[in-house]
Amino acid sequence: MTNRRDFLRFVVGGAAALALPRPLSAKTKGKDKPNIILCMADDMGWGDAGFNGNKVIKTPNLDAMAKAGMRFTRFYAGAPVCSPTRGSCLTGRHPYRYGIFFANVGHIRKEEITTAEALKTQGYTTGHFGKWHLGTLLSNFSGKGPGRKPKENYMTPAMSGFDEWFSTEYAVATWDPYDPTNKHGGKFDVRNLYWHNGKNITEQLKGDDSRIIMDRAVPFIRKAVKNNTPFLAVIWFHAPHAPVVGGPEYRKMYSQYSEDEQHYYGCVTALDEQMGRLRKELQELGIARNTMLWFCSDNGPEGKDGKHGRYRGSAGPYRGRKRSLFEGGVRVPGLLEWPMHFKGGRVTDVPCCTSDYFPTILDMLGFRMKGQPEPIDGVSILPLIEGKMTERPVPIGFESAGQVSLTDNRYKIYSKDRGKTYMLFDLLEDPGETKDLAAENPQIVEAMKTTLEKWRASCKDSLAGKDYN
Repeated sequence: MTNRRDFLRFVVGGAAALALPRPLSAKTKGKDKPNIILCMADDMGWGDAGFNGNKVIKTPNLDAMAKAGMRFTRFYAGAPVCSPTRGSCLTGRHPYRYGIFFANVGHIRKEEITTAEALKTQGYTTGHFGKWHLGTLLSNFSGKGPGRKPKENYMTPAMSGFDEWFSTEYAVATWDPYDPTNKHGGKFDVRNLYWHNGKNITEQLKGDDSRIIMDRAVPFIRKAVKNNTPFLAVIWFHAPHAPVVGGPEYRKMYSQYSEDEQHYYGCVTALDEQMGRLRKELQELGIARNTMLWFCSDNGPEGKDGKHGRYRGSAGPYRGRKRSLFEGGVRVPGLLEWPMHFKGGRVTDVPCCTSDYFPTILDMLGFRMKGQPEPIDGVSILPLIEGKMTERPVPIGFESAGQVSLTDNRYKIYSKDRGKTYMLFDLLEDPGETKDLAAENPQIVEAMKTTLEKWRASCKDSLAGKDYN
């Protein structure tokens, strides 16, 4: 099942994993600067979208985006839970480098440079809309309680480079979030809901939460276009994270299913509707051709198996779900649409990751940020977009809650005990991770283990502040 060529290819790729990013060359200038939109669902499984084969949940707008753009069959969230993945989206670095080890843990350190901060130096206006989850929005309060350490972890979108923000600290209900019966967690507190540029929104915002978010993102985009200013819009939906509440009109679409299924399927379709609204708005504003529109999920689906309660998400054919470093926990739906630079209908099997956003965007604009902490864990996938990349140049390292793994173009090692023992999978032959090949291929395990251990040591150095000037 393996040969020396495959093995040497991995060793070379693995050795490059700790290298600095390749020099960036100028790609776009002036009025050609593309607009950038990073959209992300919350707890949406790989198998929840029609473009990945779902026959029940209606996602016509995401399916249309897949046909018009590029579909990633191997797109990975930076972590199997939300906060760490979000950090990787904005920094290009694994969140263990700056202390976001899990959901509601840590914050983006001020020494980190975010995509928003980088793009502001290039004349962009920046906006964040939806779930933040990268720090508290008040220095003296968190709905997660004193254990969240709000003073220590106070970090708002404005403090991370966003000019405009309409955000929540963490998850809220997907329908009528201001209804106390839909509260997330213990006591209802309006401070757990939306904040606009530092002001708590106390008025009752009703209906679909995905629409509430898009209602604020669209005016931001219109204003940027009116001012002839390139923009970054980060739109992080809450759907279909708990509390999973589907609106009546969306539940009606699934009336033949159980009440729990209606709620889950309905809130995914409501999110899809807002993605369609966004795509239509870009067309009507005349900016769709030169807008990089990305879509993914922050991790795999919630729940034990997708068959109980309102946790009805699908990981497709993959093993594991949210919180797991098996494929089902980190392999997520991934799309990119950018009509000016590539034709639609493309499908790629090259492994890509949320940590690739940052280096790809900087590579596209042809600049480096002064004082940028290194190493960057992501890679620029601009060559992939340009049709010049057939394999990922470096593997992807993961660590979460005692699990560690390393994923290459073909192989993956996985450990559930912090690296004491490893399993080996051939993801090309066995994407469902049903057969452990470690005993048959100790040389591959050892090579990958060596690379992973170097990467983990590098993350520890970063956590100690050694990357900061």
